[in-house]
Amino acid sequence: MHDHPLSEQIDYLARTIYGEARGETDLGKQAVGWVVKNRANRGGWWGDDIVCVCVKPWQFSCWNENDPNRDKLLQVTLDDEVFAKCYSAALLVILDHCPDASVGSTHYHTRSVSPDWAKNKTPVGQIGSHLFYNDIQ
Repeated sequence: MHDHPLSEQIDYLARTIYGEARGETDLGKQAVGWVVKNRANRGGWWGDDIVCVCVKPWQFSCWNENDPNRDKLLQVTLDDEVFAKCYSAALLVILDHCPDASVGSTHYHTRSVSPDWAKNKTPVGQIGSHLFYNDIQ
């Protein structure tokens, strides 16, 4: 079991939300945060805490070495208004101060792509440009 401090978990989740959903509404940001938290709560292959889940290779594209947004993700500070909103969403999710808008989802994708893992699956909902799934094994 990893023992990343709470502050580090909030920071990594905020950066993941920023990288994956900074253009979404507050609810959309929270939903992406919940996907990360739901994976951490399940543990296993994804990792056993928020930080491990966020940086698991090839899971959240914003952390991929070849992602063009990665440098921005690593350098952004709370002085950036959008990142401050992502940080707020991360804090709400980690502290359970908002409902799980993802409805227990562990996966999502934008409407612009059709990943193989979503084939023959029905999303539990759509928030902004993201479709959420809670039935992916």
